[in-house]
Amino acid sequence: MSVAERGPGARKPEDFLELVERARRGRLKLYVGFAAGVGKTYRMLQEAHELRRRGVDVVVAFVEPHGRAETEILVDGLEVVPRKRIDYRGVPVEEMDLEAVVGRRPQVVVVDEIPHTNVPGSRNRKRWQDVLALLDAGINVIGALNVQHLESLNGLIERATGVLVRETVPDSFLKQADQVVNLDLAVEDLQERLQQGKIYASDKIPWALENFFKDSNLATLRELALREVAERLDRAGSARAPLERKGGASGRVLVCLASNPPRAKTLLSRGSRMAGRLNTDWCVVYVETPGEAPHLIDAEAQRHLLANIEKAKELGAEVVRLKSPDPAGAILDFARTHGVVNIIVGRSQQPWWKQVLSGSVVMRLLREGPEFDLHVIGLEPPLDNGEER
Repeated sequence: MSVAERGPGARKPEDFLELVERARRGRLKLYVGFAAGVGKTYRMLQEAHELRRRGVDVVVAFVEPHGRAETEILVDGLEVVPRKRIDYRGVPVEEMDLEAVVGRRPQVVVVDEIPHTNVPGSRNRKRWQDVLALLDAGINVIGALNVQHLESLNGLIERATGVLVRETVPDSFLKQADQVVNLDLAVEDLQERLQQGKIYASDKIPWALENFFKDSNLATLRELALREVAERLDRAGSARAPLERKGGASGRVLVCLASNPPRAKTLLSRGSRMAGRLNTDWCVVYVETPGEAPHLIDAEAQRHLLANIEKAKELGAEVVRLKSPDPAGAILDFARTHGVVNIIVGRSQQPWWKQVLSGSVVMRLLREGPEFDLHVIGLEPPLDNGEER
């Protein structure tokens, strides 16, 4: 299997060990792939054995071999922290035992399938939150995920492949990684591994080849994985350079959020992606007008607003709620005093003639904010849009 690596110090486990020894908070190394079967788990376990031979206290917190013999062989010889059993609706479910790992306090922990959703009753809802808890406890983590699980790529992946990925990881999690390694594999080689039964059981192979593992899907995912890791390295390099202005060399990104916008997910994803590309921070601003006070908007709109605010925080944005009878004026005032350069807003749903006669937030921002770069997001952003990717 041909494996290409991307990332500083990706080839030598001792390089990661140097980071570990310098750290107080735990360090994070992520293996990123474009599909199951590219070798993420295999490489993590190989590195664990290398670290163990160097005298590092390393344990496996969670690895799921999925019946792959070569992976099961690599688990042998490593200490595995027993999983925690939780009864959910009368069915026992095994999860990573976060408390047991923290109590064991190893130097390095191997955690697979980071986008996984924990069973209700667990300490955290998502496994990536468990990883953050391990890092906060001073434990170093080697983990793995596939690029399609990044939250900001979710809509693009669905449109490009027709597959809705339900378990996601916020981009802010990837940004916390000290090392990112991209495991690359030719599409034809991955499909051959699938047909040889090295990824899924034989009864699932025909369905996989006709759906997620189609040539076009895998080519798109592979391109995204290569691009994401390359851009992450560019951002890391830029972060080491002196910043020229508040919020980063390119200024802050501001996303305008209404009480119940029809494209909230797209707006938030675009903001996260743009901030990542520009190596800057970003914020989400919601302007509450007198007619949108909590006791005046309906329960469904309130629920959507709270969900969108929570999603924005999960993606790494600072969320600001302003109160004003003039949304456009409030947005411009905030942008001018908080180092904003790029403003992202959804296209107005009003007919064009009504926007001309009565005005709209978008028209006001265009007319009164010439110093800002205004990005107006339509219903369906094109797949080839550079910012979306």
